Amino acid sequence: MKNTRLVVLLEASLMAAFAVILDMLPSIKLSPSISISIAMVPIFLLSYRRGWKAGSLGGFLWGILQIALGDAWIATPVQMVIEYFIAFAFIGFAGVFAGKIQAALGSGLRSKAIVWVVIATFAGSLARYFWHFIAGFVFFAEYAPDEMSPLLFSFIMNGITMLGSALLCSIVLVFIANMAPRLIKVKSHQQEISRKAS
Repeated sequence: MKNTRLVVLLEASLMAAFAVILDMLPSIKLSPSISISIAMVPIFLLSYRRGWKAGSLGGFLWGILQIALGDAWIATPVQMVIEYFIAFAFIGFAGVFAGKIQAALGSGLRSKAIVWVVIATFAGSLARYFWHFIAGFVFFAEYAPDEMSPLLFSFIMNGITMLGSALLCSIVLVFIANMAPRLIKVKSHQQEISRKAS
């Protein structure tokens, strides 16, 4: 059990570091407030392999690294907690579907696994950007155009970012699930994850 926990901790740390690296790559910028990238992919992979707790840990570590590396946009301490601790940790919500994904891969039902991967990716993205949406209209209301309410502005900006990033991550993760499912499947823990996530 201790060895398993250590492996999960190491994997979460590595995936968080990998997410930081991917976040440094050029992203699709539709506006200063909309940036679409594949940086969440490592945290999603971790979530599908190890479940929602490990995924949340990986996302939380990624948020800490963002702050430590000076890549965070911080207005207030509360906003920092919401956008870099809570929001990033909520990416791990995708791991709620880990049991479904592992069971499908374990049964050789790759198409079914891909469907669950897409559902889980959008669920994790929605969970994360809900918190960015909250922070957006609470702490960055002044960036909204005069003719638009801060609530609607935050909804549109974060909604577009969420949909774009979820779609882009889904494409990458579907490719991985189809071409290299071993990167998602964890044989030794398949039954345990399935039981906990069900």
